[in-house]
Amino acid sequence: MTTLRSWLFIPGDSEKKLSKVDDCGADAVILDLEDAVAPANKVQARSMVSAFLHDRPSPSRSVQLWVRINPLDSHLALADLAAVVAAGPNGLMLPKADGPKDVERLSHYLDALEVQAGIEPGSIRILPVATETAIAPFALGDYARIPLSRLAGLTWGAEDLSAAIGASTNLAPAGGWAFTYRMVRAQTLLAAHAAGVPAIETLYVDFRDEDGLRASCQAARAEGFSGRIAIHPAQVAAINAGFSPSEAELAFARRVVAAFEAEPDVGTVGLDGKMYDIPHLKQARRTLGLSAS
Repeated sequence: MTTLRSWLFIPGDSEKKLSKVDDCGADAVILDLEDAVAPANKVQARSMVSAFLHDRPSPSRSVQLWVRINPLDSHLALADLAAVVAAGPNGLMLPKADGPKDVERLSHYLDALEVQAGIEPGSIRILPVATETAIAPFALGDYARIPLSRLAGLTWGAEDLSAAIGASTNLAPAGGWAFTYRMVRAQTLLAAHAAGVPAIETLYVDFRDEDGLRASCQAARAEGFSGRIAIHPAQVAAINAGFSPSEAELAFARRVVAAFEAEPDVGTVGLDGKMYDIPHLKQARRTLGLSAS
């Protein structure tokens, strides 16, 4: 399966921004019907996103096209689904998910709507934002326990969570995320890997700080995240680079794999004066897999 490194948000009611999607360089674009669209423009955004998807049938797309619908407990979600599912998005982002039960519920809706639209059953995948409500972090471990065939990954968010708990900020006094948000970020990372799906890092707010973004992406990939949300096209190149292994990393990974292949009956090998065991082999293969995807 292709690893999606960059996920670029585009407001669903902006004709100007929609016109730039095909050449944005992102691996996936999230056509937004939720927070980026004012209530008065929701109906128009649905129509524009549906038309945009219909004009770009899935086999001919240069970029994966996803749609962020409104939360399932709102009166808007079903109207969003009715408008866009027949146009065949690659997937749906589900905001403010309380847990895997919400993903299961959305999947049931999609089961019926895909059949109605003549779309291949199960083809539309789901990426929940798994930490935006106060109860959601307590359900993160359940993503590994409940079979969810449409689950494409897990991502997390700090802005809606801070609003949900009445926090005046989500940042620590010295900078960076406050403890609560570091905690749910780590839980999301672990939950994604426990469920066998990619962990997607949340957005980097300052789109003008390219150096900071690159460093943050490199650190996130080192921890085990596979990609990142982008809020501005200027962030896409840095995210793609940050979540791609360097030539030096690839060369080393090939050497590790080759060393184990040369001695298939051993559990550890020596390389450059250091000993490497099976977890290092797994990591080397993962690195090479990122390059191949």
